[in-house]
Amino acid sequence: MIDRRLFRSASFRFGLIYAVLLAASATALAMFLWWATAGLLDRQTEAAIRADAQGLSERWAEGGLPALVVTIEDRLAQNVDDDAIYFLADPQMRRLAGNLQRWPADVTETGVSYEFPVMRAGIRSLAHVQRYDLPGNFHLLIGRDVQVRAQLRKMLTDALLWAVVVVGMLATIGALVIRSLFNRTLSNISATTAAIAGGDLAQRVRLSGRGDEFDQVAEVINDMLERIGRLMDGVREVSNAIAHDLRTPITRARARLEDAVLHAATTDDLRAAIERATIDLDGIVAVFQALLRIAEIEAGSRRSSFTRLDLVPVLDDVTDLYSAVAEEREVRLETALPAQVAAYGDQALIQQAVANLLDNAVKFSPPGGVVRLAVIVGDQISIIVMDEGPGIPADDRQRATDRFFRGETARSTPGSGLGLSLVLAVANLHGGGLRLEDNHPGLRVVLTLPLPEDAELRRAANISQSNGIVTTQ
Repeated sequence: MIDRRLFRSASFRFGLIYAVLLAASATALAMFLWWATAGLLDRQTEAAIRADAQGLSERWAEGGLPALVVTIEDRLAQNVDDDAIYFLADPQMRRLAGNLQRWPADVTETGVSYEFPVMRAGIRSLAHVQRYDLPGNFHLLIGRDVQVRAQLRKMLTDALLWAVVVVGMLATIGALVIRSLFNRTLSNISATTAAIAGGDLAQRVRLSGRGDEFDQVAEVINDMLERIGRLMDGVREVSNAIAHDLRTPITRARARLEDAVLHAATTDDLRAAIERATIDLDGIVAVFQALLRIAEIEAGSRRSSFTRLDLVPVLDDVTDLYSAVAEEREVRLETALPAQVAAYGDQALIQQAVANLLDNAVKFSPPGGVVRLAVIVGDQISIIVMDEGPGIPADDRQRATDRFFRGETARSTPGSGLGLSLVLAVANLHGGGLRLEDNHPGLRVVLTLPLPEDAELRRAANISQSNGIVTTQ
């Protein structure tokens, strides 16, 4: 009994499609060859009979019955191939001229081709004839001996039929080979995905090196697995960072509350301990709020609030806010902003991203240092924040946007290591990017945003795709 799973197999369907297409193509080719050869012989016979009929009709019109009899006898005498067949009959169907012994009983209608066996010179043959009725109730039979042509046609037909059978066998073998190759290729992908599902994230799909579509699929799968691996590593790092960064304030808050319970002598002492513990817990809440905000941004839920805006007032508000902070730290905050910068996005998120960059710049700048905020508009919008602090080593810049990552120079400063992660999430949400460069000295951070026209086109394309509409430019 045939396993039903065979018919649900994609490899079986592809092999079957290959076999059917090959068999259909071979059958069509065989039919064309038959029409071009055996069919051509039949058409030549019909053409010769019509030509004879035309010539004999003209002789009848010129000389009547005697001229027709003489013409038939002359044509039979001059027929080198000995394949012409004529029979002229009187009203009683008696032979007046021709090379048949009697009128065939089956030939009763004009304009119809007949094929039947005949005896000619004691040899059995095959005749292809047509009937013509003449004035005076005379009857004329014109035809050709097609025995040789019939044998050739039969040989050709048999050969083409056998060719179709052979092609069918080859199509079956080819279908099995294709099914085997298909299964072999997919088994590689299946084995890899099964290993991944089992927890072995180090497995990758093997490439054949041919650069075909299967290799392209394998490369996409491997890229996806690489990204999954990086995400899993990021999850582990975030989990470890959360456990490490939150353990200290939680432990400190618990210790203060426990110490207050055991040693607080007055209400003021107890209240002070609770306030210090509350500050520690507020820091923990702020970390989780930052994580939730990054997750919200990465999920893209804030795209619904995108609108056209002028970046200059937004950046002015941020610089006004951090001017006081910079002054306290003896840092000078300078700006170089155009009169107007049109953008498209979420004003609050862009403002928060720039605020995080300025906060880091002011925090790490030495007394007397300068923090600069500039905007350059070209084929995209570049928001640049430069400081004169210790900067970020080149080896750490790739990881600087990872959550909770803090370089050696930032260990002694307050913070959770989520600022640049949020800036990167905002940049990605808007279709822009984030670059960290050396400012000699200090750090130069470039937050790029697309021009409003490009951003609106991208948003329209995303909406069309989400609605199942494909648009082309």
